[in-house]
Amino acid sequence: MRTATLTDTTLTAPALPEIRAFIVENFLLGKDSGFDNSESLLESGIIDSTGIMHVVAYLEERFGIAVDDDDMVADNLESVERIAGFVTRKQELRNAA
Repeated sequence: MRTATLTDTTLTAPALPEIRAFIVENFLLGKDSGFDNSESLLESGIIDSTGIMHVVAYLEERFGIAVDDDDMVADNLESVERIAGFVTRKQELRNAA
């Protein structure tokens, strides 16, 4: 089983490529600017606060997770890496239940 850690720059969360593709398609009009997966999506201007809600809706629908109000923090949603790690953790919790 692969695990995702926020400090690992070689993050291999299974959801990472799909999340990145979603962000590129929906927020960069399909043109990948080569941004780093650890880069802050808000600070870089790739996504605004309204865009985060669009990402959350995608995560809930695509990965079958529930994103609670308490989950809506930078530690979970700031970068592609953090989002992928968050999805992995939520799925593991769901599967363990």
